[in-house]
Amino acid sequence: MTFASIVVPAYNSAKTLPKTIEALLAQTYDTFEIVIVDDGSTDETIEISNRYAQRENVRVVHQRNRGLAGARNSGIHAAAGAFIGFCDADDIWAPEKLARHVAHLRANPGVGLSYSGSTLIDNAGNPIGQTQTPKLNGVTPSHVFKRNPIGNGSAVVVRREVFEDIAYRPKHERERDWYFDETFRQSEDIECWTRIALTTAWEFQGIKGILTQYRINPDGLSASTENQLQAWEQMVTKLTPLNPAFFEKHAQTARAYQQRYLCRRALKSLDLSRARRHAKAWMQTSSRPLLEEPVKSASTFCALHLLSLFGARNLQRLFAIAANTKRQGSF
Repeated sequence: MTFASIVVPAYNSAKTLPKTIEALLAQTYDTFEIVIVDDGSTDETIEISNRYAQRENVRVVHQRNRGLAGARNSGIHAAAGAFIGFCDADDIWAPEKLARHVAHLRANPGVGLSYSGSTLIDNAGNPIGQTQTPKLNGVTPSHVFKRNPIGNGSAVVVRREVFEDIAYRPKHERERDWYFDETFRQSEDIECWTRIALTTAWEFQGIKGILTQYRINPDGLSASTENQLQAWEQMVTKLTPLNPAFFEKHAQTARAYQQRYLCRRALKSLDLSRARRHAKAWMQTSSRPLLEEPVKSASTFCALHLLSLFGARNLQRLFAIAANTKRQGSF
């Protein structure tokens, strides 16, 4: 069987790391290792990681804090597998996830990145009723750039050759190559995926199923919409010289999709002013998302209207009443 690695970036993750590792140890695939990268933690992450390292198929890399991109790079460098998956230290993999992705990659030698859908969970590990169901086939570089079919960093398993094809080493780096750009503290995944799509011939292809539980942390990086937008623009500036014609054609539409995404994130946080700001920027930038994805775009505007009409507090009450009624079996 093809040996595989699962890289687990961990920074002050003592509360969630054990459940993440236990889920990975329960994978049905037989031949794999787990590489935990302790990214300069100051809590019990170090002790927890070292306890798991007593198992034969678990290794730990300790390093100074280098951020998520730096932790992934160190994990890739340490990994021995022909296929490398990623699972952040607060996310959960279904038991069959690794086996299904390995089978997919083995059966499709032109596919470099295999991914699947995810369900979103809250800090307590409870599903919040939302899923990421990505486009599985026919993924082009423009789709990677505009819509990020992978969805989140814990959904993907990558062929090692893909990383070998994009490896580089900045002049100041003396330890190992970079694959993810460590100058990014957000959008480092979409920057990497877009760079792969633009500079290699590897295919992006998904498999059916919801195989990852992806934790939405309101205090985490993904909650900071302004920083995320700035990082996204940094990515566009960096990658444009690779293919100026591509970015001239697709950047405005992609920017509108990014604004729509940030609008939806603000709506989930019931932040009306931020949601309005991103909705306005979205429509001023491009109407293409409305034409290309009318249902999702229309639902975004409906949610914005409801939040404007009822206000955050009243809308929360309505959600609570609806949830309670549903539990009682009324609809």
